[in-house]
Amino acid sequence: MKDAAVPASHADSLRTLADYVALTKPRLNVLVVATSAAGFYLGATAAINPLVFIATVAGTTLVAGGAAALNQLYERDTDAMMKRTRTRPLPDGRISPSEARIFGLLLSASGLALLFLYSTALASLLALATIAIYLAVYTPLKRRSPIATLVGAVPGALPPLIGWTAARGITLGGLSLFLIVFLWQIPHFMAIAWMYRNDYSAAGFPMLPVIDPTGKRAGQQAVGYAAALVPVSIIPALVGVSGLIYAGVAAVLGAALLMLAVRFSATRSDESARRLFFGSLLYLPLIWITMIADKL
Repeated sequence: MKDAAVPASHADSLRTLADYVALTKPRLNVLVVATSAAGFYLGATAAINPLVFIATVAGTTLVAGGAAALNQLYERDTDAMMKRTRTRPLPDGRISPSEARIFGLLLSASGLALLFLYSTALASLLALATIAIYLAVYTPLKRRSPIATLVGAVPGALPPLIGWTAARGITLGGLSLFLIVFLWQIPHFMAIAWMYRNDYSAAGFPMLPVIDPTGKRAGQQAVGYAAALVPVSIIPALVGVSGLIYAGVAAVLGAALLMLAVRFSATRSDESARRLFFGSLLYLPLIWITMIADKL
């Protein structure tokens, strides 16, 4: 019996660890790690300081993970109403609210300290702004107005700017990276909002597909922001962040994303929303990889 108890205890520990990891929204944090690292690399004008680089990426990731945990703490009641989120650790009762609160605060504080002590004060201020906008503005606004999607895109686009700022300070190049991620999020989120419109409606979130069931406004926003992304994505080539090869690839990728958004706007079907969603998932890593490769 003693031998059997050890594996069971080990399995429980692994499940608990997995639940805490889930609180950080790891799929979102993959984007944070990638874009903050890319922003730092693209902003560097000399040999990269490994300590500053690691502190910047790790600090930004911790801040994002802490904010995600605190966001789930606030939204645990509405998460329990939606099929795709009801099995999260908090609504499912696997982690208590007090445990999630402590965990989220510790991650956020650790990330801010890491950025302030080993990166730059300006990078830590941007990370603090990420937390403030995400938790104090976006999270409560999400229950009141569809404009929350635009507000939430601001903290979502700050990680590459944090990385760039840690390497060079705030310049037009860094702001162009911020704008690319900001604009990209809107067609991406419109696709998600359409696919899960029934879930959002059940939870009382006034997403555009909920307040406009025809999907016309969601489609218009997807097209508008995807169209704006095409010229904005060329800016890094114009300000010396990357080169002409990147500009050509960015134009092609932007046009492809715009076509998917137009198709979604025209049909407003689940299939066109899925295509836009997966197309947006391909767009961002491809544009970052090309931008980085064209700087080499």
